Amino acid sequence: MKYLVFFLVTFSGFSAFSQEYELGLRLGEPYGVTFKTALFDTYILEAIIGRGSPNSGNYYRRSFENNPPLSSAIYEGQQVAGAFSAQLRMAYEQSLNADFEITEGNLIGYAGAGVQVRSTTITYFYRTPAAGEGVSARTESRGNADFGPEGFIGSAYYFEELPLGVFAELGLFMELLDRFGHLKVQGAIGARYVFGK
Repeated sequence: MKYLVFFLVTFSGFSAFSQEYELGLRLGEPYGVTFKTALFDTYILEAIIGRGSPNSGNYYRRSFENNPPLSSAIYEGQQVAGAFSAQLRMAYEQSLNADFEITEGNLIGYAGAGVQVRSTTITYFYRTPAAGEGVSARTESRGNADFGPEGFIGSAYYFEELPLGVFAELGLFMELLDRFGHLKVQGAIGARYVFGK
C-alpha cells in the first residue's frame, strides 16, 4: 500500500499538465493497480504496482549453481515468494476511430517504453555430502531483484457514456540487473476508471 501512495503523490505533481486521471486494474504479466495521466495531448505517463510471475526454474537453478553457498552444495529445488513488481512508463497514443470508422466511444492505439523493477525471495533446497552420515539437507534464502527497460504496444477503448476504458497490450522486458540481456514477454488486459475531467 505504501508503494501505491508514493506513486499517487508523485503523479499529483503532474496536475499542471493534465486534469484527467485513470485508475484501474491490470490482469496479466505483471498484474496490479495501474494509474495513468495525460502529460500532453498525445503522451501519457503510467505507474503500475503489483506482482509479477517468477522466472523459470532453470533461471534460479543457474543462479544457484553460479553462486553456491558451499562448494559441495548439490541443488535440489527452490521455492519462490514475493514477486513484487513496479513499472513507470511513458507512451504515445493516437485515436484509431477514423481508421476503423468508429462513431461511438474512442479507440486508441499506443506504444511506449519504461522501466521496471521486480523483486522475489527464493528459498533454495540443497544437500551436501556429510562424512559418515550420507547427505545433509539444507536451505538458504536469497533476494533476487531484476531491473531494466521495457517496450510495449497496445490498444484501449473508451466508452461514450461511461467514464471507463478497457485495454489490452503486449510488451517485452529486458533485464539490465541482475542477469543482463534476459528477456521476458509480458501481456495484459484491464480496465481503468476515468476521473478528474
